[in-house]
Amino acid sequence: MTPVTPADEILDIVDENDEVVGQAPRGEAYAQGLRHRCVFVLARDGEGRYFVHRRTPVKLVFPSMYDMFVGGVVGAGESYDEAALREAEEELGVSGLPAPVPLFKFLYESADGAQTWWSYVYEVRCELPVNPQPEEVAWHGFLTRAELERRLTEGVWEWVPDGLAAWERLRRFQSPGPLSSSGPGQA
Repeated sequence: MTPVTPADEILDIVDENDEVVGQAPRGEAYAQGLRHRCVFVLARDGEGRYFVHRRTPVKLVFPSMYDMFVGGVVGAGESYDEAALREAEEELGVSGLPAPVPLFKFLYESADGAQTWWSYVYEVRCELPVNPQPEEVAWHGFLTRAELERRLTEGVWEWVPDGLAAWERLRRFQSPGPLSSSGPGQA
């Protein structure tokens, strides 16, 4: 029996209104630029610092790049909420996280228009010790808002473009946040 790879995972393919119009393996969805669904989870520790990581070189999309979100694709028939909790627990290497809090949804489109996915952004507090999956995470750390902003502007780390798009939207997100009195993405 051949093992199932991430490229074989079945995804719902969606239209511009986020309505399901079909299904395809993840590898095919990426190769053909088929619109699908993803979740982005901003994980903060008990001190309010942000979990930041570098992706492994074997990732199908954006290998070896840095990200301030954990997350990934939403599987066929899976809800955004289910995917957010699953992905956060998998990538952080913990179990028993509280349900991530949904913040907003947006349609991500790559600069060249070749890739597009509906993206739901969440926030979660992770006070458990993390043990990230070595298949997913090559390096990780918890950074303060100031440290993260410095890393974003100094040009040394190469950041995933969809994460940057989500971060920029999060910075503009104005309603009070569930995890801090100063609002999500503000500290």
